[in-house]
Amino acid sequence: MNNIIFIAANELRRMFKSPLAWIILATVQFLLAIFFYLLLSQYMQPVNASSGLTEIVVSGMYQISGVIMLLVSPLLTMRLITEERRLGTIKLLFSSPISITELVLGKYFGMIAFYCLILVMISLMPASLLFGTQLDLGQIASGLIGLLLLTSSFAAIGLFISSLTKQPSTAAISTFGVLFLLWIINVAGSNSSENTAAILSYLSLLKHYTNLLNGIFNSADVLFYIFVSLFFILLTIWRLDAERTHG
Repeated sequence: MNNIIFIAANELRRMFKSPLAWIILATVQFLLAIFFYLLLSQYMQPVNASSGLTEIVVSGMYQISGVIMLLVSPLLTMRLITEERRLGTIKLLFSSPISITELVLGKYFGMIAFYCLILVMISLMPASLLFGTQLDLGQIASGLIGLLLLTSSFAAIGLFISSLTKQPSTAAISTFGVLFLLWIINVAGSNSSENTAAILSYLSLLKHYTNLLNGIFNSADVLFYIFVSLFFILLTIWRLDAERTHG
């Protein structure tokens, strides 16, 4: 456990030493501030008088946040393993007493810690509405948990793809392709048979996230994201363990 915490802290520290992390933080906040203002303006329109503030503004913010995190996650995760190969430190890690599982989990939780910081910053804008009105805290909590689970699966997928290549750019492009495919895969089932459509819909990252945004806290949606994260973490461990074994 100590090794995992040490690697996670080192990964988080290394991210903050990179200007890319600061640029992403600033860009995410800037974009979401614009959307937050637009959503508030939309809520003030008479046609939306019957809709709740939480539904339009807060859930809308978290929905847009999911899309933005999909776009920036490949840039954040592309160096998790490829950087070790580029610097030549991957061989040192393989020969150290740190296990592959500890290495992968440390990298993963370091990335999750950075995501949590982004989520806190994202939530500050909707939270400011509490000073002037009442919000559906249950729906907000469901949406926030959904965003955390969604980004956790992004991190696991990005970590695995980063373990497959030596080039950060290749890892970023491949990660975006996989995430985008899993985001819209349910669209492919619109003209398919009922069983195929149900399978593709279940595999969609967007479908489960939408349920949580709407305040429908279903354990099946939570377990889906946990399974996706565990699946790609185990794939990463298997990939790096095979690389260390076979040199």
